[in-house]
Amino acid sequence: MNPQAKLIFTSSLILGTTITVSSNHWVTAWAGLEINTLAILPLISKSHHPRAIEAATKYFLTQAAASALLLFSSMTNAWHTGQWDITQMTHPTSCLILTSALAMKLGLVPFHFWFPEVLQGSPLTTGLLLSTAMKLPPIALLYMTAQSLNPTMLTGMAILSAALGGWMGLNQTQIRKILAFSSISHLGWMAIILVYNPKLTLLNFYLYTLMTAAVFLTLNTTNTTKLSTLMTTWTKAPALNAMLMLTLLSLAGLPPLTGFLPKWLIIQELTKQDMAPAATIISLLSLLGLFFYLRLAYCATITLPPHTTNHMKLWHTNKPIPSSIAILTVLSTTLLPLSPMISAAI
Repeated sequence: MNPQAKLIFTSSLILGTTITVSSNHWVTAWAGLEINTLAILPLISKSHHPRAIEAATKYFLTQAAASALLLFSSMTNAWHTGQWDITQMTHPTSCLILTSALAMKLGLVPFHFWFPEVLQGSPLTTGLLLSTAMKLPPIALLYMTAQSLNPTMLTGMAILSAALGGWMGLNQTQIRKILAFSSISHLGWMAIILVYNPKLTLLNFYLYTLMTAAVFLTLNTTNTTKLSTLMTTWTKAPALNAMLMLTLLSLAGLPPLTGFLPKWLIIQELTKQDMAPAATIISLLSLLGLFFYLRLAYCATITLPPHTTNHMKLWHTNKPIPSSIAILTVLSTTLLPLSPMISAAI
């Protein structure tokens, strides 16, 4: 793909996200989502591989259906209330359809079916955009309509997402699929607290974006897509792989790393809302995810000599590591001591 086309698509992504996040009217929010969808499709299918074309087709059909549902829910609400304002979503049926549409946009259970396949068929850099930037507009719409959504439905979808994301990630050997199910599991944590404290959802999303960006960029630097190749990447960049292990454990939510901060605050808030059973269930379900994060960390770093592998070791290269990866990995592992300041800010 030539640089001019890449610049146009990237600018369109930024434009679509900005339009959706800053709009008050449902039609402009919908237009921003459509611009986003059309801009990401060439980036998914740029390799011209059948798997990439299949991923782009699945992504287009799912997002088109979700956008149609979103427009239908806003029209239904306007029909009954005369309001096109995003924050004035009051009609119960419209709220139900809107929740389903945004869950489909994000990949929450039971609308998760498209996300692992699309991520598997995309390049690592496009996968990073799909896991982070493309989720910002739907989460912004959920944030703006949080007071209108059904708490019981969101809690059910959140617990199912945490369960399925952890359970389905156990049997995967493709790293992009593992990260897709990891994303579904993290979305469950964001959805469960959305109605009670929307700012915590945003904080969780920001920290998840930070850690996922560090993991994807590290894998892209070492050109790793499978567990079997991850076992020998320590020969390429030993220090980077050591930081990858810490970033993966942070993504799992282990203290004293950054990933523990949003889970800690969410469990605290759920307990305040008399939802201790839900907090207990989702905490236990996160242990499923911890298993495959530990497996990734083991493959990345702990398979050193005298441990033997049946794979050819790669040449050590002195290629410089981008400074952005260093910054992201440091932030992904060391932000927990700032938790009092962060919790005061939200």
